[in-house]
Amino acid sequence: MEGYKRIHSALISVFHKDGLEPIVRELDRLGVHLFSTGGTQEFIEGLGVKVTPVEDLTSYPSILGGRVKTLHPKVFGGILGRRDLPGDVAQLEEYEIPPIDLVIVDLYPFEATVAKGGSEAEIIEKIDIGGISLIRAGAKNHADVVIVPSMAQYAELLRLLQEQEGGTTLAQRKSFATAAFGVSSHYDGAIYTWFSKGQGDLRLSAGPTTVLRYGENPHQSGAFHGDLQGMFEQLNGKELSYNNLLDLDAAVELIDDLSTIQGVPFAILKHNNACGAAVRPTVKEAWDAALAGDPVSAFGGVLITTARIDKATAEAIDTIFFEIIAAPDYDADALEVLMKKKNRMILKRKPATRSNVKVRTALNGVLTEAADQVVANATSMRTATTNAPTAQEVSDMVFATILVKHTKSNAIVLAMNDQLLASGTGQTSRVDALEQAIAKAGKFNFDLRGAVMASDAFFPFPDCVEIAHQAGITAVVHPGGSIRDQDSIDFCNAHGMAMCITGTRHFKH
Repeated sequence: MEGYKRIHSALISVFHKDGLEPIVRELDRLGVHLFSTGGTQEFIEGLGVKVTPVEDLTSYPSILGGRVKTLHPKVFGGILGRRDLPGDVAQLEEYEIPPIDLVIVDLYPFEATVAKGGSEAEIIEKIDIGGISLIRAGAKNHADVVIVPSMAQYAELLRLLQEQEGGTTLAQRKSFATAAFGVSSHYDGAIYTWFSKGQGDLRLSAGPTTVLRYGENPHQSGAFHGDLQGMFEQLNGKELSYNNLLDLDAAVELIDDLSTIQGVPFAILKHNNACGAAVRPTVKEAWDAALAGDPVSAFGGVLITTARIDKATAEAIDTIFFEIIAAPDYDADALEVLMKKKNRMILKRKPATRSNVKVRTALNGVLTEAADQVVANATSMRTATTNAPTAQEVSDMVFATILVKHTKSNAIVLAMNDQLLASGTGQTSRVDALEQAIAKAGKFNFDLRGAVMASDAFFPFPDCVEIAHQAGITAVVHPGGSIRDQDSIDFCNAHGMAMCITGTRHFKH
C-alpha cells in the first residue's frame, strides 16, 4: 500500500463523545499512545484506558477557562513535524517533542448554539480556536498525520484501524485532509455569516455532500449539500432524487405555512406546485379533501402533512401511486400498509432549522434573497369593497393566499371551505392562469359559486374579477398596488363581490 504508515500516537480532543468509545478501545488494542485534555481525557480514563494528559506534555495547565489547552509548540510541533526531513526530526528530538500520528477533533457546536438562540456571550465562547488549529495542522501535514475532523469520519477511521492494523495509506490520509478543510471552511463560514448578520460576502457551505443519481434530467449530474438526515429519517424506499428534493423543499415550506391554520393540513405536490391541499379536523378527512382537488395530478406526487399517519389514512393513500410521503410519525400498522411497495419513499420529518436565505445561480454570479416568511392571516387583510367578506370567505382567503404564495407565478388559486379547488400555475398572463384554474375546477366538477380567488400579484385590469364573477366566485384577495386597483374594486362593488388587499406580493419564479 503506497505511503502506508502505522499510527503510534494519537491526540484526542472532542466536544461530543458519541461514537468515540470503539475508536479508543481499538487504539488501545493496537498499543497507540494516547494524549488528551479535559473532558475527553476523563472519558478515556473512564473506559479504563491509559492516557497522557496534554498538560504533562506541555508542562502548562489548561488556562483562561479552557480557552487555551492545546495551543503549544509541543503539541503542534508533534503534528507539523515532517518525518522525512532530517532537520525537523532533529528539532523534535532536541525539544523532546513526540510525533503525533493521529488527531481526532470535534469542534465546539457554534451553529447549534446560534440555532437555539444562545446569547452573544454563549455564541462567542463556542468559537473553537484550538480545535480548528489542530484540524488545519493535521490536514496540512497529511503526509504523516491522519486528521479526523468530526464525528462523520469516525466510522471510516474505525474501519481502517481494524482492517489495516492501525495504519493508513497516503491516499487515505489525503481523503481525511480533504474532509478536514471542508469542515474548517464550513465552520469559519458559519462564524462569518453570524458576525456579518448575513449581509457580508456570500459564503456557500451547506454541510456534507450527497452525490445523487443524476440532476434534473438523467444526462445531468447532481448533488445535495447539507444534512439531509437532520431533516428526515427515511423509513422505506429508494434514494431521493434531485427532483424529489426540490418537491420536498416546496412541500415543507407550504405545509409549514398551512399549519398556521387551525386543523390538520394535507398537501399533494407535483413539480413544486400544490395539486391538492386541504385543512380538516382529522388527517383522513384532510387527505380525502386534498386528493379530491386533482386526483389525476396526484399520480406520482409528493404527499405531506403535519399529523401522524394512522392505518385508515394509510389504506386510503395506498390506493394511488405516489413517490414520497412525509409526516412527523406513523402508526405501526400504517407503516405495514405503506411499506408494501419497496420503492415508495416514506419519510419521518424531524425538527430542523432551515435557512432564511434563498440562493440561486444567475448569469456569471449568484443571487441571494431573504426567504419569503410573510404568512397570511385574517388581520393582515384589508377589506377594499363596501361588501365585507363573510367569516368563511376570510378563512378561505387566508388559505388561498398561503397556497398562491407557494405556486409558480403568474398564479391564481381558487378555494372554498379550506380546500384547493384548482390553480393556474406558471402562466405568462394572469388571465390565462385564471382561465386555467376555472377549467380545471370544472373538469373535477367543482361548483365555484361561493369560492374565493387569490392572486400572487395585483390585477392590472379588472378583467380577472370580471371572469371570476362570471364563474360564481364571490370574494377576491390580492396584494393590490396597481394604479388601476380602483377599477377592480368598482367592479366588485357593482356586483356584490368582496375584495381584500394584503399589501404583500408573492412572486415565485
